Amino acid sequence: MGTPEFAVESLRTLVENQCEVVAVVTAPDKPAGRGQQLQQSPVKQYAVSVGLPVLQPEKLKNPEFLEELKSYQADLQVIVAFRMLPEVVWNMPPKGTFNLHASLLPQYRGAAPINWALMNGETETGVTTFFLQHEIDTGPLIFQEKEPISEDDTVGLVYERLMKRGGQLVLKTVRAIEAGEYPQIPQPEAEEIKMAPKIFKETCEINWQQSATSVRNHIRGLSPYPAAWTTLLGKNCKVYRASFAEQTDTAEPGSYRTDHKTYLQFRCSDGWLAIDELQLEGKKRMGIEEFLRGMQGKL
Repeated sequence: MGTPEFAVESLRTLVENQCEVVAVVTAPDKPAGRGQQLQQSPVKQYAVSVGLPVLQPEKLKNPEFLEELKSYQADLQVIVAFRMLPEVVWNMPPKGTFNLHASLLPQYRGAAPINWALMNGETETGVTTFFLQHEIDTGPLIFQEKEPISEDDTVGLVYERLMKRGGQLVLKTVRAIEAGEYPQIPQPEAEEIKMAPKIFKETCEINWQQSATSVRNHIRGLSPYPAAWTTLLGKNCKVYRASFAEQTDTAEPGSYRTDHKTYLQFRCSDGWLAIDELQLEGKKRMGIEEFLRGMQGKL
């Protein structure tokens, strides 16, 4: 069960390693784009390409869906980037239902674990498989693998690495459950559990009152999608990359300085950040020198 590209890697890994996938459950097709054409989820596109049956329930408690799901007699259900499951679904297979989560649980429970790990300046994250329980992301741990985060990583880069690492961990977990030799470790009690709630547009706004390090982490944790943003010349401006700049003078947080050729720098609470790549509303995404060439006399 899964929907986005992140889930495709796990499904592909299972299929290519001769695991018997009896069916795939994914989100219903949705209208998207300018023409509002119906779009299939990445998981459905892959499942159809390899001839797997696809179920697309609107409601997971729908009796017809539950009957169809039961008819496949799955031993095990694997969840990657899907939605909340009712107990009647996750309790169905005899060997249970496990989930792949892109963090080192119990930290970063929630919908956007990769984003929040980078936004909070973590130097390490990972992937976890665990059995489903009633409370979201709280079930017993099966396996975990760590993944370092470098100071120049963006969420896009870490997403790619965790997607591949996650596919291998799903395969390892399926094999272990198949062999009947797998751990079930209660999630450790942590003094502070950092959460990873869904990200909205207001979450992405840059707060220049924060330190330069915090602002840069915020930008990295949202690049390339959904992208951190600020207001420039009264327009929404997405920021994809930023670097630390020389700390030569002080100014109000949120003010900017530029030579109109090579740099545009914003003041944070404790110093300056240089914007390296951005996209002003109505324009394409571009590097700073190309942007400044097109803004002659406007900044």
